[in-house]
Amino acid sequence: MKKMTFVLGLATFCAFSAHAHNIQLNQPLASVNVAEDGELSVKGEAVQYHAWHSAQLVGKVRVVNHIAGRRDVKERNQALIEAIKGAQFDRAKYQTTTIINADDTTFGTGSFVKSGAEKGKKANAHSQVVLDQRGAVKAAWQLKEKESLVVVLDKAGKVKFVHEGALSTAQVQEVIGLIGELVK
Repeated sequence: MKKMTFVLGLATFCAFSAHAHNIQLNQPLASVNVAEDGELSVKGEAVQYHAWHSAQLVGKVRVVNHIAGRRDVKERNQALIEAIKGAQFDRAKYQTTTIINADDTTFGTGSFVKSGAEKGKKANAHSQVVLDQRGAVKAAWQLKEKESLVVVLDKAGKVKFVHEGALSTAQVQEVIGLIGELVK
C-alpha cells in the first residue's frame, strides 16, 4: 500500500512538472526586469547594454525567442528564424526579441555567449537582443533549463502562441501564418 501511494505521488509530481512554464494564451507575459547586461544596442561598432523590462514587448507583433546560452539550444529553432527572415515582415509592425539566458551555459562558455550575442545584434540591428546574466526571465516565466521557448505576442503584448522546445515544421508554418495575420 505504501509503495502504491509513493508511485501515485511520484506520478502526480511528474505530471505537474512536465508543464513547467506559467505562460497562458491571451494573457501578457509575467513582468520581469533584466538589470545586469540587459538589452543590447549598437552605436557605430560599439555594443552598449541597458536594463530591459518585459513591458517593452508591447507595441509590435513579436516572436520572443528565449534560449539557454548553449549552441545546441540556439540551433533548435533556427528554422523559425530563417522563415521569419524569408517572410520579410514589416519592421514597423513586427520585431523578433531574442532573450539569451547567460546563466544557463555550458561551463566556461559565458564569454563566447556574450560575444555571440553582440555579433548577432550587429548582424540584425533591427532585432531586439537581451542578455540575461542572472536568469531573471527564466525564473519569472518558470522555464525549463537547457531549453528554448518561442512565444508569439500580438501588438498589445498578449500571448497568441507558446511552445517550449524545438518546433516542428508544421509549427514553424503556423507561427509564420499567425504573424502574417497579426501584422495586417
